Amino acid sequence: MATATDMQRPIGPRVRALREAMDLSLRDLAERSGVSAPMLSQVERGETSPTLAVAERIAAGLDLRLSQLLRLDEGGTVSVVRAAGRRAGGSSARGHRYEILTPPLPGLRAEVSRHALAPGAATGGPGDPPMHEPGSRETAVVERGTVALVVDGERHELRAGDAVTFDADLPHHFENPGEEEATLLAVVAAGLRRS
Repeated sequence: MATATDMQRPIGPRVRALREAMDLSLRDLAERSGVSAPMLSQVERGETSPTLAVAERIAAGLDLRLSQLLRLDEGGTVSVVRAAGRRAGGSSARGHRYEILTPPLPGLRAEVSRHALAPGAATGGPGDPPMHEPGSRETAVVERGTVALVVDGERHELRAGDAVTFDADLPHHFENPGEEEATLLAVVAAGLRRS
């Protein structure tokens, strides 16, 4: 349960960042939350601190719980994911394994993952992460081997050390055309506005 002490944390910059990440205007958030646009503007600029009831309505307008808006679920400002605590997925039988390197925090707008592709393997099959939400961008860095990125039917050959950034809401997958395992790191920034 949030307390008045929790409300002393400056939430204005967080409200603004979350609103902009969702591509919402102040008026849009006012309609979704039932909090007036002038009040939202004052909160974002740090001119006023919202009551718990108002903060709860703002959180609901951002599709969050109050504890998520206030970051009470996060247990501090630093989250360490130990090597043994990485969330793994993919299929060794299909030749694609991956690990999520970022913690499963509420409201996290970016995810970092490490992928290993056996020779001839590709991402994007059953059990692989789903297509990314509209507006997502992905940056991938090839650590080892050769990787082909196919985005919206266009093929791009990448070698160790190469990096690529693309619209991740388009149909895409990575392939390993080489004769040895290839690894890459991927960062997906979900649903951010393109400007």
